[in-house]
Amino acid sequence: MTVELPTMPMERQRLLDPPLEYHQLREDQPILRVRFPSGRVGWLVTRFEEGSQVFSDPRMSARRPRHDVPPEEGDDHTSDESGEEIDPTFVFMDEPDHSAYRRLLAGRFTPKSIQAKLQPYIDQIVTEHLDAIEKAGADGPVDIIEHLALPIPCLVICELLGVPYEDRDKFHHATEVMMDVSKPRAERSVGARWLQDYITGLVAAKKADPDSQGLLADLIRTSEADGSILTDKDLISIGVLLLFAGHDTTMAMIGLSTLTLLTHDEQRRFLQENPGKVGPAVEELLRYLTIVQFGLGRTAKEDLEIGGQQIAKGDLVVVAMPAANRDPRAFDNPDAPDFERAMTRHLAFGYGVHQCLGQNVARAELKTILPRLFERFPGLRLATPLEEVEMDTYGTNYGVRKMLVTW
Repeated sequence: MTVELPTMPMERQRLLDPPLEYHQLREDQPILRVRFPSGRVGWLVTRFEEGSQVFSDPRMSARRPRHDVPPEEGDDHTSDESGEEIDPTFVFMDEPDHSAYRRLLAGRFTPKSIQAKLQPYIDQIVTEHLDAIEKAGADGPVDIIEHLALPIPCLVICELLGVPYEDRDKFHHATEVMMDVSKPRAERSVGARWLQDYITGLVAAKKADPDSQGLLADLIRTSEADGSILTDKDLISIGVLLLFAGHDTTMAMIGLSTLTLLTHDEQRRFLQENPGKVGPAVEELLRYLTIVQFGLGRTAKEDLEIGGQQIAKGDLVVVAMPAANRDPRAFDNPDAPDFERAMTRHLAFGYGVHQCLGQNVARAELKTILPRLFERFPGLRLATPLEEVEMDTYGTNYGVRKMLVTW
């Protein structure tokens, strides 16, 4: 007799909360065998400590298949291949290969490096965009996504990588297509191939120009000078990863954070009265919102036990990060944002050696934008009913597509 497995919760009943089914799963079945949207069967982890173990245990491999996309005819659920067009980068590598690549990049993403090299630029463009929002607002409501949440991260990642900003609409569209799990694989692959072809051309252009600027140019010069491990394929994969991940994720967080502050008066007042405490406020927003809506997976390299559950070699294990970051065992009153929460860590950027490389760039943008937005426009409010705010429920990252505001 075939036993029907439960499916991964996906439908959100509230705009800013994960699926409500996670409440019961955390209490009764925190490590549950489920069928994922891809059709593949694996384990879903919904608690914080067990999720941390999955991310930090060296017996768990970062090489894993995609679990968040609907199956298509001919899919082989026994294969570890994802079927996607993007070449795997160091984020899918295990040790020691992962660290060998990551060390080449890590120094450029430290808080000190971001503060010295990017913060002045972030300050400048935030001021320019707030000025533009004020001007646009004279003619009616303004879409905060179009005028702030999207362009700022695009500008920052272009500055960081050395990508021409005039190409932003093309690479953002390609990213949207590639990350929309509701689209067929063939359509997602069009976006993926565009990004890959674009970065391929950019790497070639930077190689031909000794005065070229940006992180990609720096990596090229480093590779040529010391004969490092980076090949052209590596440079292209790194460029593609940083280009799409570096703007889409932060755009989602800026939009959701703004929506949270527009719908939570106490937290908004706290930030307006205590702009110097924006750091802890941003960490709480990262925990509370946790945009990676379908979680991150790992593959067991050997038989092991997690939270009393036996996991077999080859099993897919997915940490539902939005659920783990709302675990009452780790956070008091986790379903309410508390900007004075004493918190040591969260899983919004993952955990362990694969923790998000660009997290300090995202923090810098959020810490700059949020207090200044509400200082500049203290009467900022939604220009439409809340239910008319257009959400992105199909992307790998949960976010806001369109949000009209006025003041």
